[in-house]
Amino acid sequence: MANLKANSISIEYEEFGPEDGPVILLIMGLGAQLTRWPVEFIANLTERGYRVTRHDNRDVGLSQKFDVAGVPQIAQMMADAAQGKKISAPYSLDDMADDAAGLLAALGIGRAHIVGASMGGMIAQLVAAHHPDQTISLTSIMSSTGNPDLPPAKPEAMAVLMTRPPTNDLQAIIDSSVKASRVIGSPAYPADEKTLRANAERDVKRSNYPAGFARQMAAVVVCGDRRSELKKITAPTLVIHGLDDPLVPVQGGRDTAANIKGAQLLEIPGMGHDLPVELYRQIADAITGHASSAGS
Repeated sequence: MANLKANSISIEYEEFGPEDGPVILLIMGLGAQLTRWPVEFIANLTERGYRVTRHDNRDVGLSQKFDVAGVPQIAQMMADAAQGKKISAPYSLDDMADDAAGLLAALGIGRAHIVGASMGGMIAQLVAAHHPDQTISLTSIMSSTGNPDLPPAKPEAMAVLMTRPPTNDLQAIIDSSVKASRVIGSPAYPADEKTLRANAERDVKRSNYPAGFARQMAAVVVCGDRRSELKKITAPTLVIHGLDDPLVPVQGGRDTAANIKGAQLLEIPGMGHDLPVELYRQIADAITGHASSAGS
């Protein structure tokens, strides 16, 4: 792994595959470190000749933290937004999209296939909308548009997302992560307990920073409805969504595809809000097939 300055902040990143291959930039979701793009999944991309870059978004993992911004009160922000009140956040998804575009520029990468999952899908959408010259294609996975009329997350999914364990209790953090994975994960492809625990322990030992999660959540809330931005996207777009996603219901994927001209939609039965190992190849096939058709 390595660290560089991009968009005036420090960003941790990692690269895989051939240096001369077409680039796929992977953008992960809310509070999730770059490790949440499994190396086994990435291998499905690099074996097809792609150079793959993954990074820690700002305020998570080993990228720059924004301590001076304080911790936003998410519940109050969401209530104010629902009432149409003006809200503010330390930064927005637009800033995070600029981070991703800045990372490409700092690495000397002119154009890339932009792939994002969950909040990372929202960021990827904004990269495509605001940085079209750097975007060859867009793949938005288990993400949405911010349309307030879409179905909300299931209560149990939102509860595990917003309930944070004590920051100094390793076992409690691991238990909480495993529970969240069980609640929002793919019902047709449940991950085994040992893998979930190992992944959770790996991530918390690498970086445990709940304040960053809160500020990233604030960035999502303050951005609100992005449909007008999605209509600006000209890059070939693929939307992938699980039919059994309890956190971001499939209607979010359908709305994303409906608001991007010419977008293709792939709905996967049994898939929830995760990347199950059984679907690595199918999802990689979809991403690389789409990327190949979009050119370089």
